[in-house]
Amino acid sequence: MPELTPKERVMRFFNREPIDTMPFFSGMGMVLLPAINKLGYKFPQVHVDAEKLAWSAIESARMFDMDAAVIPYDMCWESEALGNTISLYEDSEDILYPTIPTKNWQTLDQVKITQEDIDTIMTKGRMSLIPEAIKIIKKEAPELAIGAWQLGPFTQCGQTIELDKVLKGVFKQADLVNEILDHFTDMIIHIGQELQAAGADFITLREPGVAADLLSPRTFKKVIQPRLTRILDNWKSPKVLHICGSTDPLVAMMNECHADALSFDIKCNIPEARKIVGDDVILLGQFDVFELPCKEETTVEQAVAGINANIDTGVDAVWPGCDLWPDIKEENFRAMVKTVRERGKTPTAASTRF
Repeated sequence: MPELTPKERVMRFFNREPIDTMPFFSGMGMVLLPAINKLGYKFPQVHVDAEKLAWSAIESARMFDMDAAVIPYDMCWESEALGNTISLYEDSEDILYPTIPTKNWQTLDQVKITQEDIDTIMTKGRMSLIPEAIKIIKKEAPELAIGAWQLGPFTQCGQTIELDKVLKGVFKQADLVNEILDHFTDMIIHIGQELQAAGADFITLREPGVAADLLSPRTFKKVIQPRLTRILDNWKSPKVLHICGSTDPLVAMMNECHADALSFDIKCNIPEARKIVGDDVILLGQFDVFELPCKEETTVEQAVAGINANIDTGVDAVWPGCDLWPDIKEENFRAMVKTVRERGKTPTAASTRF
């Protein structure tokens, strides 16, 4: 059988069909500075222009032989669409993602999300750029899988009001927090459906604000899990659930949320997670997005050793533990991808080879 295209590899992987080698891709931000520089863009520009958003994703994937182009890159889109003002740091030469310096809602009592807000969210702020960019990638890079992502309701709530207030509100204003989270859940379902309708091949639900070192597993089960499940039940497959931070106590509950794959960061014990979920569940993630490809002191040999160690944990594809930091050391990253392509010929627990 001939070598698969990146899109064929990713889609067959999610469909549990035999593939040629292990995929190297992500479901989170993965724009790389060498690609941006090659295109002649400035970093702030890729967040506000559909063409630049699309081509920076395409070039990042093509330049480094990754299997997917994934957009968007920053976490402020929905919060901006709900009325907050973003800072793009256009005068800075550093890599600075858009942020929201001041949030309009200072208390939970001020949070108001109407059905009209949900129905029209894709017309507000920069939101329309994402489906537009997806369509550009689909046309210009048909060989690549297209990934999109959404923050989960708890983390998204923390983008519109300070997260510490939401964390306190779980215990002090439980009814109000539940109502707000339900509105965010409805909004996230709608946005995800729009991104899939635009042509996203797979989608990741990211809920980094609910790790076991922030919320108790008991609160996760009561407050978070039902809403993650409702979102995933309303999205088409393939769909991935990602949680950062300490997730070992959450693995079994994550596996009950109806995702097609589970994604973790460096704090997760992947071998133990495998014991909990069994061999039929796709496990992704965990390689350190700064230590291996970016840290100045990390040699090529150390980066390769790190990826080999990641594969040895039992993941089914090499997938970063969080957003890739753009300013990579090219020699490290190329060596990491090459290692995956060579070692990835061997089947994994949930992925076969032809």
